[in-house]
Parts: sequence; structure tokens; C-alpha cells
Amino acid sequence: MRGAITNPQSRFDALRETYVPELEDRVLAEAEDLRDDKTQYVLTHPKTILNRILSPDVRGEWGLNPYQGCEHGCVYCFARNTHNYWGYSAGQDFERVILVKRNTVALLDEALSKPSWRASPLMVSGNTDCYQPIERVEGLTRGVLELCWRYRHPIGLITKNKLILRDLDLLRQLAAHDLVHVAVSITSLDESLRRTMEPRTATAAQRLEVVRQLSAAGVPVRVMIAPIVPGLTDHEIIDIAAAAAEAGARAINYTIVRLNGDIGEIFGDWAREHYPDRAERILARIRDCHDGKLNDSKFGRRQKGAGVYAESIAQRVKIARLKFFPNTVATAKSLDDLPPYNTALFERYRPGQQRLF
Repeated sequence: MRGAITNPQSRFDALRETYVPELEDRVLAEAEDLRDDKTQYVLTHPKTILNRILSPDVRGEWGLNPYQGCEHGCVYCFARNTHNYWGYSAGQDFERVILVKRNTVALLDEALSKPSWRASPLMVSGNTDCYQPIERVEGLTRGVLELCWRYRHPIGLITKNKLILRDLDLLRQLAAHDLVHVAVSITSLDESLRRTMEPRTATAAQRLEVVRQLSAAGVPVRVMIAPIVPGLTDHEIIDIAAAAAEAGARAINYTIVRLNGDIGEIFGDWAREHYPDRAERILARIRDCHDGKLNDSKFGRRQKGAGVYAESIAQRVKIARLKFFPNTVATAKSLDDLPPYNTALFERYRPGQQRLF
């Protein structure tokens, strides 16, 4: 099962096809192919693996993504638009054509070994999930963790997959030296909704078990109630926060969905297919949070939205923090509720001759 039910052309395509009635048979045949397709993996060999984070809305200075495209298939995912740069659609192509950056670990090793490098937390999965199914085979994320442990370099991870528990040994070691944070995203506790909106992710129960096991191992975990979909999932804020606290999460944070680029069309088609009686109301609520549009790209408010409805969501999150996470401050400062990263160890654990200087 896929999240997107459509496969719009890349916005960079020079030529676009317009379908006419006499081509109906061909269109139906292509649709059948999409339903029966298998995931394809394309090996890539980029020249660099780190990207500098310029957005003030995102933590950290450097991002790293071992995979491009994501088999999890979350229909709302903002990263879908990046698939266009590779010549693929933001729709089903994003879920079924996964680019594997096979030389990820070697490139990171090269970057961290430079005398000019200064330790700054790496954010892994800021774009696509580093624990999507192909990670079981490729092991790129585990390789990154092993490298960070060898260098004693801080790292942050975001995921929706229970596969992260495979690496509990490394995460425990890193956490013992304040070198790792983990964010687990939980969008809904409703399994029927999860199956259609995030079809190839772990269940909410499995994600809560991830939180439980990581917390028990001393790994600092934050639950991201993200993205909140106004009119569809915002009524679950308190319940998710309660479940996160019970599982041992140290904090919660949230974002409000924004349907940038092709995602507006993809999400709209999905909503009308699965929730025909509520689709327009859901889309209207999303617009209520973004000045009448489905997307707001302005720094400072694009993740939290603006307006009365967005403020009501913010207030519910504030109440949840006060009730279930009383040790955190229910303001923007609550983003600093996990222990600070330890960057001091990095210089002492540089390999080879660098340790002499």
C-alpha cells in the first residue's frame, strides 16, 4: 500500500502530457502499474553528504540523509518535493524509487577527519527517514552511528521506525557521553488512520515501545507530535502527550502540517479518497493556520502556523506540557529540555596523528 494515490509529473519536466478521452485505456493501464509496482532502489554516489542547515526553524548546523525518497509513504511529507530534483514525481515515485547514497559513511569520515572540522551536532533524517526499510540491508545509519562513536561526535536522529532499536547498543554508548538525542514522531494513535496516512511506518504502539526502550537505556527521547493535521489529528494532542509521558519521553514538541509545492495536490487527492465527507473541512482548517493558504514558507511561523486555529493548537500543546511534562517550561525554551550535547570529546578522539595537536 502506498500513501499517495497519484503520481503528478515533476515540476521540472519540460514537457507535460495532457490526457484526452481516447487515451483513457492507457491512463487506466498506467494506474494499474502503479498499484502493482515494487520499490526500486537506485545507487548514487554523491560528492558530499552534509548539508548546512540555514533555516532558523530547524535545530543544528548540519544535516545528513543517507536516503533520498522514503518508502514510509507519509502522504503529507514536505520532503516529497525534493524528488523532483532527481527527475521523479513527488507522488508515488517518492515512495517507490529510493535513492541510496552508498558512500555516506566514507564521505562523513572524510568530513569529520578534516583539521578544520569543529564538532556540531549532525541532524540525521531531517528530510527522509534514516530507518526506512532499506536500512535493514544497507546499514548506512548504523555506519554513521559507529563513526560518530569513534569520533565521539554528537548526533541527533528522527524516525518513525522501530528499526532504531537494532542500534540500541550504540545509542546507549553515545547517550552515556551526552552525544545523542532521538526524536520519535507520532502523528496519530488511530491505527486505521495511520495505515492510510503513513502506510509503511511502525504502528503508534511500536513507536511508543521504541520510546520506552530507548528511555530505559538512558537515551534522551523527545516525542514529536508532528505534523498535526488540523481537522484530522489535532484532537489527539493530549492523548499522544499522555502516552509519550507514560513511555518515558522527556519532552514533546509539534509542528502543523504545511502542504508545500506538489503536496497540496497529493494530500488533497488522498483526503478526498479516504475522507470524502471531511476532506474540504480538513483543507479549510489547514488554510486557517496559514493565512488562507495550504502552505506558508515564512521562517518563524511555517512550522507552527498563525491565526486563531493555530493558536488553539499551541494552547493545547502548552496544556499537555504543563500536565505531563511539568519539568519543562511551556514556552519556546522547552525546545532545550534535553541535556546539552557534549562537543568537548570530539577533539580528544580524532584518529591518528591529529591527537598530537
